[in-house]
Amino acid sequence: MPHAKTSYVCLPCRASYKQPYDRDRQRTCPRCANPLIHVGSAFAAPRRRDTAAWRTLSVLLHAGVRFHKTCCGGPGYRPRTVREVRDRMTYAQRTGTPYAEALTLRHVP
Repeated sequence: MPHAKTSYVCLPCRASYKQPYDRDRQRTCPRCANPLIHVGSAFAAPRRRDTAAWRTLSVLLHAGVRFHKTCCGGPGYRPRTVREVRDRMTYAQRTGTPYAEALTLRHVP
């Protein structure tokens, strides 16, 4: 039985690729040859022309947030707009919460 595929992303090209996971192999983008970022199997890519969604995704990935499935079916909450990211980053700075943790909170107090 073949291994399940997972998603990889190229941020400069705004492209997503599903490929088998191999920890020892570095994937490269077929368009620009930059390294691909492993984002997880529960990832749904935004449309290529949706620049705000890709900007939001870039912040999430650079903070270390990924889209792996949990036991209950999905990766949990992830912000979808630049405003949600900005609110959570402000909360993280104000409270000292790590960025990755603040970005995955369902509700910001």
